[in-house]
Amino acid sequence: MNELISMDATTLADKIRKSQLTPLEVTGAYIKHIHRVNPHLNAMIQNRFQEAKQEAKKMTNQLHTRQASTSGRLFGVPISIKESFMVKGMKTTGGLPSRQQLVDEQDAEVVRRLKNEGAIILGKTNTPALCFCQETDNTVYGRTNNPWDLSRTVGGSSGGEAALIAVGGAAVGVGSDIGGSIRFPAHFNGVIGFKSGNRQVPSEGSFPPITFPLQEQMLGIGAFSKSVDDSQLIYEIISDHHLEKRDLQTFKVVIPDLPADLPMQSETLRQLQHVQQLLSTEFTMHRDQPPYFQESAWMWQQIMSVDGGKNLVDLAAERGWSSVISDWTKAKIGLKPHLHPYLTWALMGAKMFKPNTQSWEKLVQLITIAQQAVDQYLRDRILILPVYHSTAPQHGKLYSEIFSIRKTFMKYMPTISYANTFGLPTLIMPIGTDEANMPLAVQLITAVGQEDALFQLGRYLEPLVRGYQRCTTFD
Repeated sequence: MNELISMDATTLADKIRKSQLTPLEVTGAYIKHIHRVNPHLNAMIQNRFQEAKQEAKKMTNQLHTRQASTSGRLFGVPISIKESFMVKGMKTTGGLPSRQQLVDEQDAEVVRRLKNEGAIILGKTNTPALCFCQETDNTVYGRTNNPWDLSRTVGGSSGGEAALIAVGGAAVGVGSDIGGSIRFPAHFNGVIGFKSGNRQVPSEGSFPPITFPLQEQMLGIGAFSKSVDDSQLIYEIISDHHLEKRDLQTFKVVIPDLPADLPMQSETLRQLQHVQQLLSTEFTMHRDQPPYFQESAWMWQQIMSVDGGKNLVDLAAERGWSSVISDWTKAKIGLKPHLHPYLTWALMGAKMFKPNTQSWEKLVQLITIAQQAVDQYLRDRILILPVYHSTAPQHGKLYSEIFSIRKTFMKYMPTISYANTFGLPTLIMPIGTDEANMPLAVQLITAVGQEDALFQLGRYLEPLVRGYQRCTTFD
């Protein structure tokens, strides 16, 4: 079974098509494995195991009778889904107690497309409340733990998804990213991830819904996977756009000099140098800093705070801001709050840092100019950045670095915010580990329309670096 749950979705689908494995035995193996590992992680917080077994049994019968309906690219392959995507018959709570009784009446568009290709949904994975911070904890389902060290964060907001794929709890998974929500978890948990670019993948049926155009531009949806092939496969299935073939040899690869005030972990710097050495034999390497790099963190924060958190408060708090302040106060004095303090403090921060009308108008003008400069810069270029200045920290530390009233996000977030602010497709590749054996990854970033080059470069790097290695601690 260990060999089976370590396989990527592409391999599993091929073996099922060739009748070397059946959907029923594959689904059963994953369900058994989840029962074993999930009590340690709290990654999968809703399951549909009975429905998945029934679907797998039906597909196995179809396979035996050689029916045409077995042609889907994920036929019989068990996958997992971030809790924020609606799945018919399941719940999309957003980590809010007030939504615990609501049942989804239809699938999110990405879920519908995956099901149409024959995927079997095993269940949903944990997120922070309203996906509004980068650590996975809420008052409905609790905290998710990093499989490589349970005392450390999985990141967020797609933290449950990354933790589950790290232990082989599904063949592949799907998450979303508006502020590092795929990239933090992929980096911290040692899995391959992909964030789509500006409006390349539909977000219908994702909760909370995106209502501001610049936020919609920043949102990416993509896979947590065991291989680059899987990341590309999922993108091809869920994207609105055809993958245009590119000649990788015409691309420049940039690993820029990082800002001096970024407290980069020494092992991260060493691994970046190693990647540069690996690529320099085949590609022309550059070190120039991309345009608007350091400004991107401020732009990102302003876009995320455009309405002062009002839309999210309306979704989360029955009595509006009074509920938010009351719950935050309860948490501070040791009482049990209705809403998680990560959410209430973040909402108060959004209110404090909301841009005024004049500032917002100037930002919109600047974004227009900056977007043109970034798109031009990235034409036939791939940018390689660290995901974060460190590997997975202890629970709570990441939140304190990003959501400090001292605005320390300005120092810590540029490597993350750049791809969101400018809506850039990004592939996350685990390249090594630090001294504590915690996974460490880099981001490969380019312009929309050049995704094929990212997947090509990812496949070139994949056998040369750590890549995906399943965590077997809880086997």
